[in-house]
Amino acid sequence: MLQALVDAEASAAIGAQPHERTPDRTTQRNGTRGKTTSTTAGDLTVKIPKLRQGSFFPSLRQPRRRVDAALHAVVVQAYVHGVPTRRVDDLVNALGVDTGISKSEASWTCAGLDTQVDA
Repeated sequence: MLQALVDAEASAAIGAQPHERTPDRTTQRNGTRGKTTSTTAGDLTVKIPKLRQGSFFPSLRQPRRRVDAALHAVVVQAYVHGVPTRRVDDLVNALGVDTGISKSEASWTCAGLDTQVDA
């Protein structure tokens, strides 16, 4: 389902379906790159289309973020309760994400929270 949403968004951005010739087409697809997304259902690899001209990144994902919204909420909640970033990996593994989350990813996830607290 996630892959279908990414493909539909790419087709809307390009102005044509794969292999479709239309006058509204802005560019062409040029292969894909796989991106791993961790969800509560496990790790999923989503193929992000590359374009010949310009760039495309789906709105469902955020750049440099591998964790979906549900896991993001768990990581932030653990951070608020003072769980060390190194122990967050154990928590994420317990939720069923096989690859876990590094201490760097946990810090990046919570970096936005620090600015909100400061404000």
